Amino acid sequence: MTYAADLPVWAAVPTAFLLLLGAALALIGSFGLLRLGSFYDRIHAPTLGTTMGIGCVLAASMLFFSVLETRLVLHELLIGVLMVVTTPVTLMLLARAALYRDRTEGSDDVPPPPLPPVKDRDVRD
Repeated sequence: MTYAADLPVWAAVPTAFLLLLGAALALIGSFGLLRLGSFYDRIHAPTLGTTMGIGCVLAASMLFFSVLETRLVLHELLIGVLMVVTTPVTLMLLARAALYRDRTEGSDDVPPPPLPPVKDRDVRD
């Protein structure tokens, strides 16, 4: 059985750096969730913080266990792919559901509708 104390310094330093960076990114996303005002502002910060933060934590985990087990550990790649795919999709679904609800209820906190394409607008030189 191998222990974390058996991890060489050349692997321990990047692992610690990646873990701290991932934790910091997740913390920044949490502050954004608390600090920003409307729902539409709040949904971006945690999503970005989670996606980038989990990427750093997973890279640290891959490095740590690959060095300790002296073989390439790639289980975390599947977790990373699932996080990168599902987090933005969840964000989009939540935003669209909230936008639909707010427009249906006539809320004032609704972002404006998108502009029509340039070819449909009256553009004057």
